[in-house]
Amino acid sequence: MNNSQNISYQAGQAKGQAQEKGNQMMEQANNAAQSAKETMQEAGQQMKATAQGAADAVKNATGMNK
Repeated sequence: MNNSQNISYQAGQAKGQAQEKGNQMMEQANNAAQSAKETMQEAGQQMKATAQGAADAVKNATGMNK
């Protein structure tokens, strides 16, 4: 392999490694986004349940639940 071929080979290797690193970073970002989405959905469900419980407590206290 002559020097020009060696440089081309090394450039190809570096390009492949950079692409793989980019893919890994995108996968990590996607995983983080999915985790945040799930966390927000869970928080929303908890808030909904809390609000429903508060509404039911007011209805019970005021006799509106009968």
